[in-house]
Amino acid sequence: MKSSKKKIIGWTLSALIAAFLTFASASGKFTEWEGKEELFAEMGWSTEIMFKIGFVEVLVALLFLVPKIAIYGAILLTAYLGGATATHIRMGEAFYMPIVIGILVWIALAFRDPSVFKALLSKRPESSTTSLSNET
Repeated sequence: MKSSKKKIIGWTLSALIAAFLTFASASGKFTEWEGKEELFAEMGWSTEIMFKIGFVEVLVALLFLVPKIAIYGAILLTAYLGGATATHIRMGEAFYMPIVIGILVWIALAFRDPSVFKALLSKRPESSTTSLSNET
C-alpha cells in the first residue's frame, strides 16, 4: 500500500476516534440527561468528577491529532482507556470497547507515522559494557 494511502487511512481513523471520544463519549459528561447522576454514581463517580474526566478525554483526543505530539496523545489515550476498561469491569459490563479503541489508536498512529513503530520494533545495538576499572 502506498504511503499516501496509509496516511489518509491513519488520519481518517484518527479523526473518527477523536470525534467519537469528543462527541459520543465526552458529550454525555457535559450535558444533562435523565438518569445521569444515578449512572455516574453506579460507576463510582460524581457528576463533577465526570465533567473533569470528560475534559481530560477531549484534551487527550485533541493532543492525539497534533502531529508533533501525537505519540504523547496516544500514550495518554491508552491510559485513559485503561481507566475506562477498569470501570466497565468493576461494573460487570462488557469491557472490550475501550480496548478496541485503544488498539485502533495505535493502528491509526502507525499509519500516520510508521517511524513510531520502526523505532519501537527495531533491534537495538548491543552496548559494550566496559567497567571503569578496566580503563587506565
